[in-house]
Amino acid sequence: MSSAETTVAGPVFDVEQGLQKLIDRGYQFVHPTDGSGEVQAVVGVRVHDNVVDVVRLNAEDDVEATRLPGGEQNIFAPATTLWRSRGEASQVLGEVLALPERPPATLTAASTTGCWVPGRGGRSKWLAAR
Repeated sequence: MSSAETTVAGPVFDVEQGLQKLIDRGYQFVHPTDGSGEVQAVVGVRVHDNVVDVVRLNAEDDVEATRLPGGEQNIFAPATTLWRSRGEASQVLGEVLALPERPPATLTAASTTGCWVPGRGGRSKWLAAR
């Protein structure tokens, strides 16, 4: 399946409010760092219903969000995306929160119980599906 990129504006949220809503929905956040320990991004990941939702905040005006099939090997450079959006934080967070909670059954046929995401100090962290 090819990736779909949003071109339609969704609801706009205050960034703090949007992040809190993501946490309320079960997103877990990691903060990948460079070799000197400086945070490179804030990354929220939620594994559910055989899909993986990822929100990467590089800056307030540089945010990318994707919905991936559960079997995707690399969530930061996916071969397949089911949905994708890029732009300012308030807009992208609004679009993520407007996504349907349960993707269509045809998109969630693969089984998954979680995914690995990079963590601090070069270590990875397992995020279990909810």
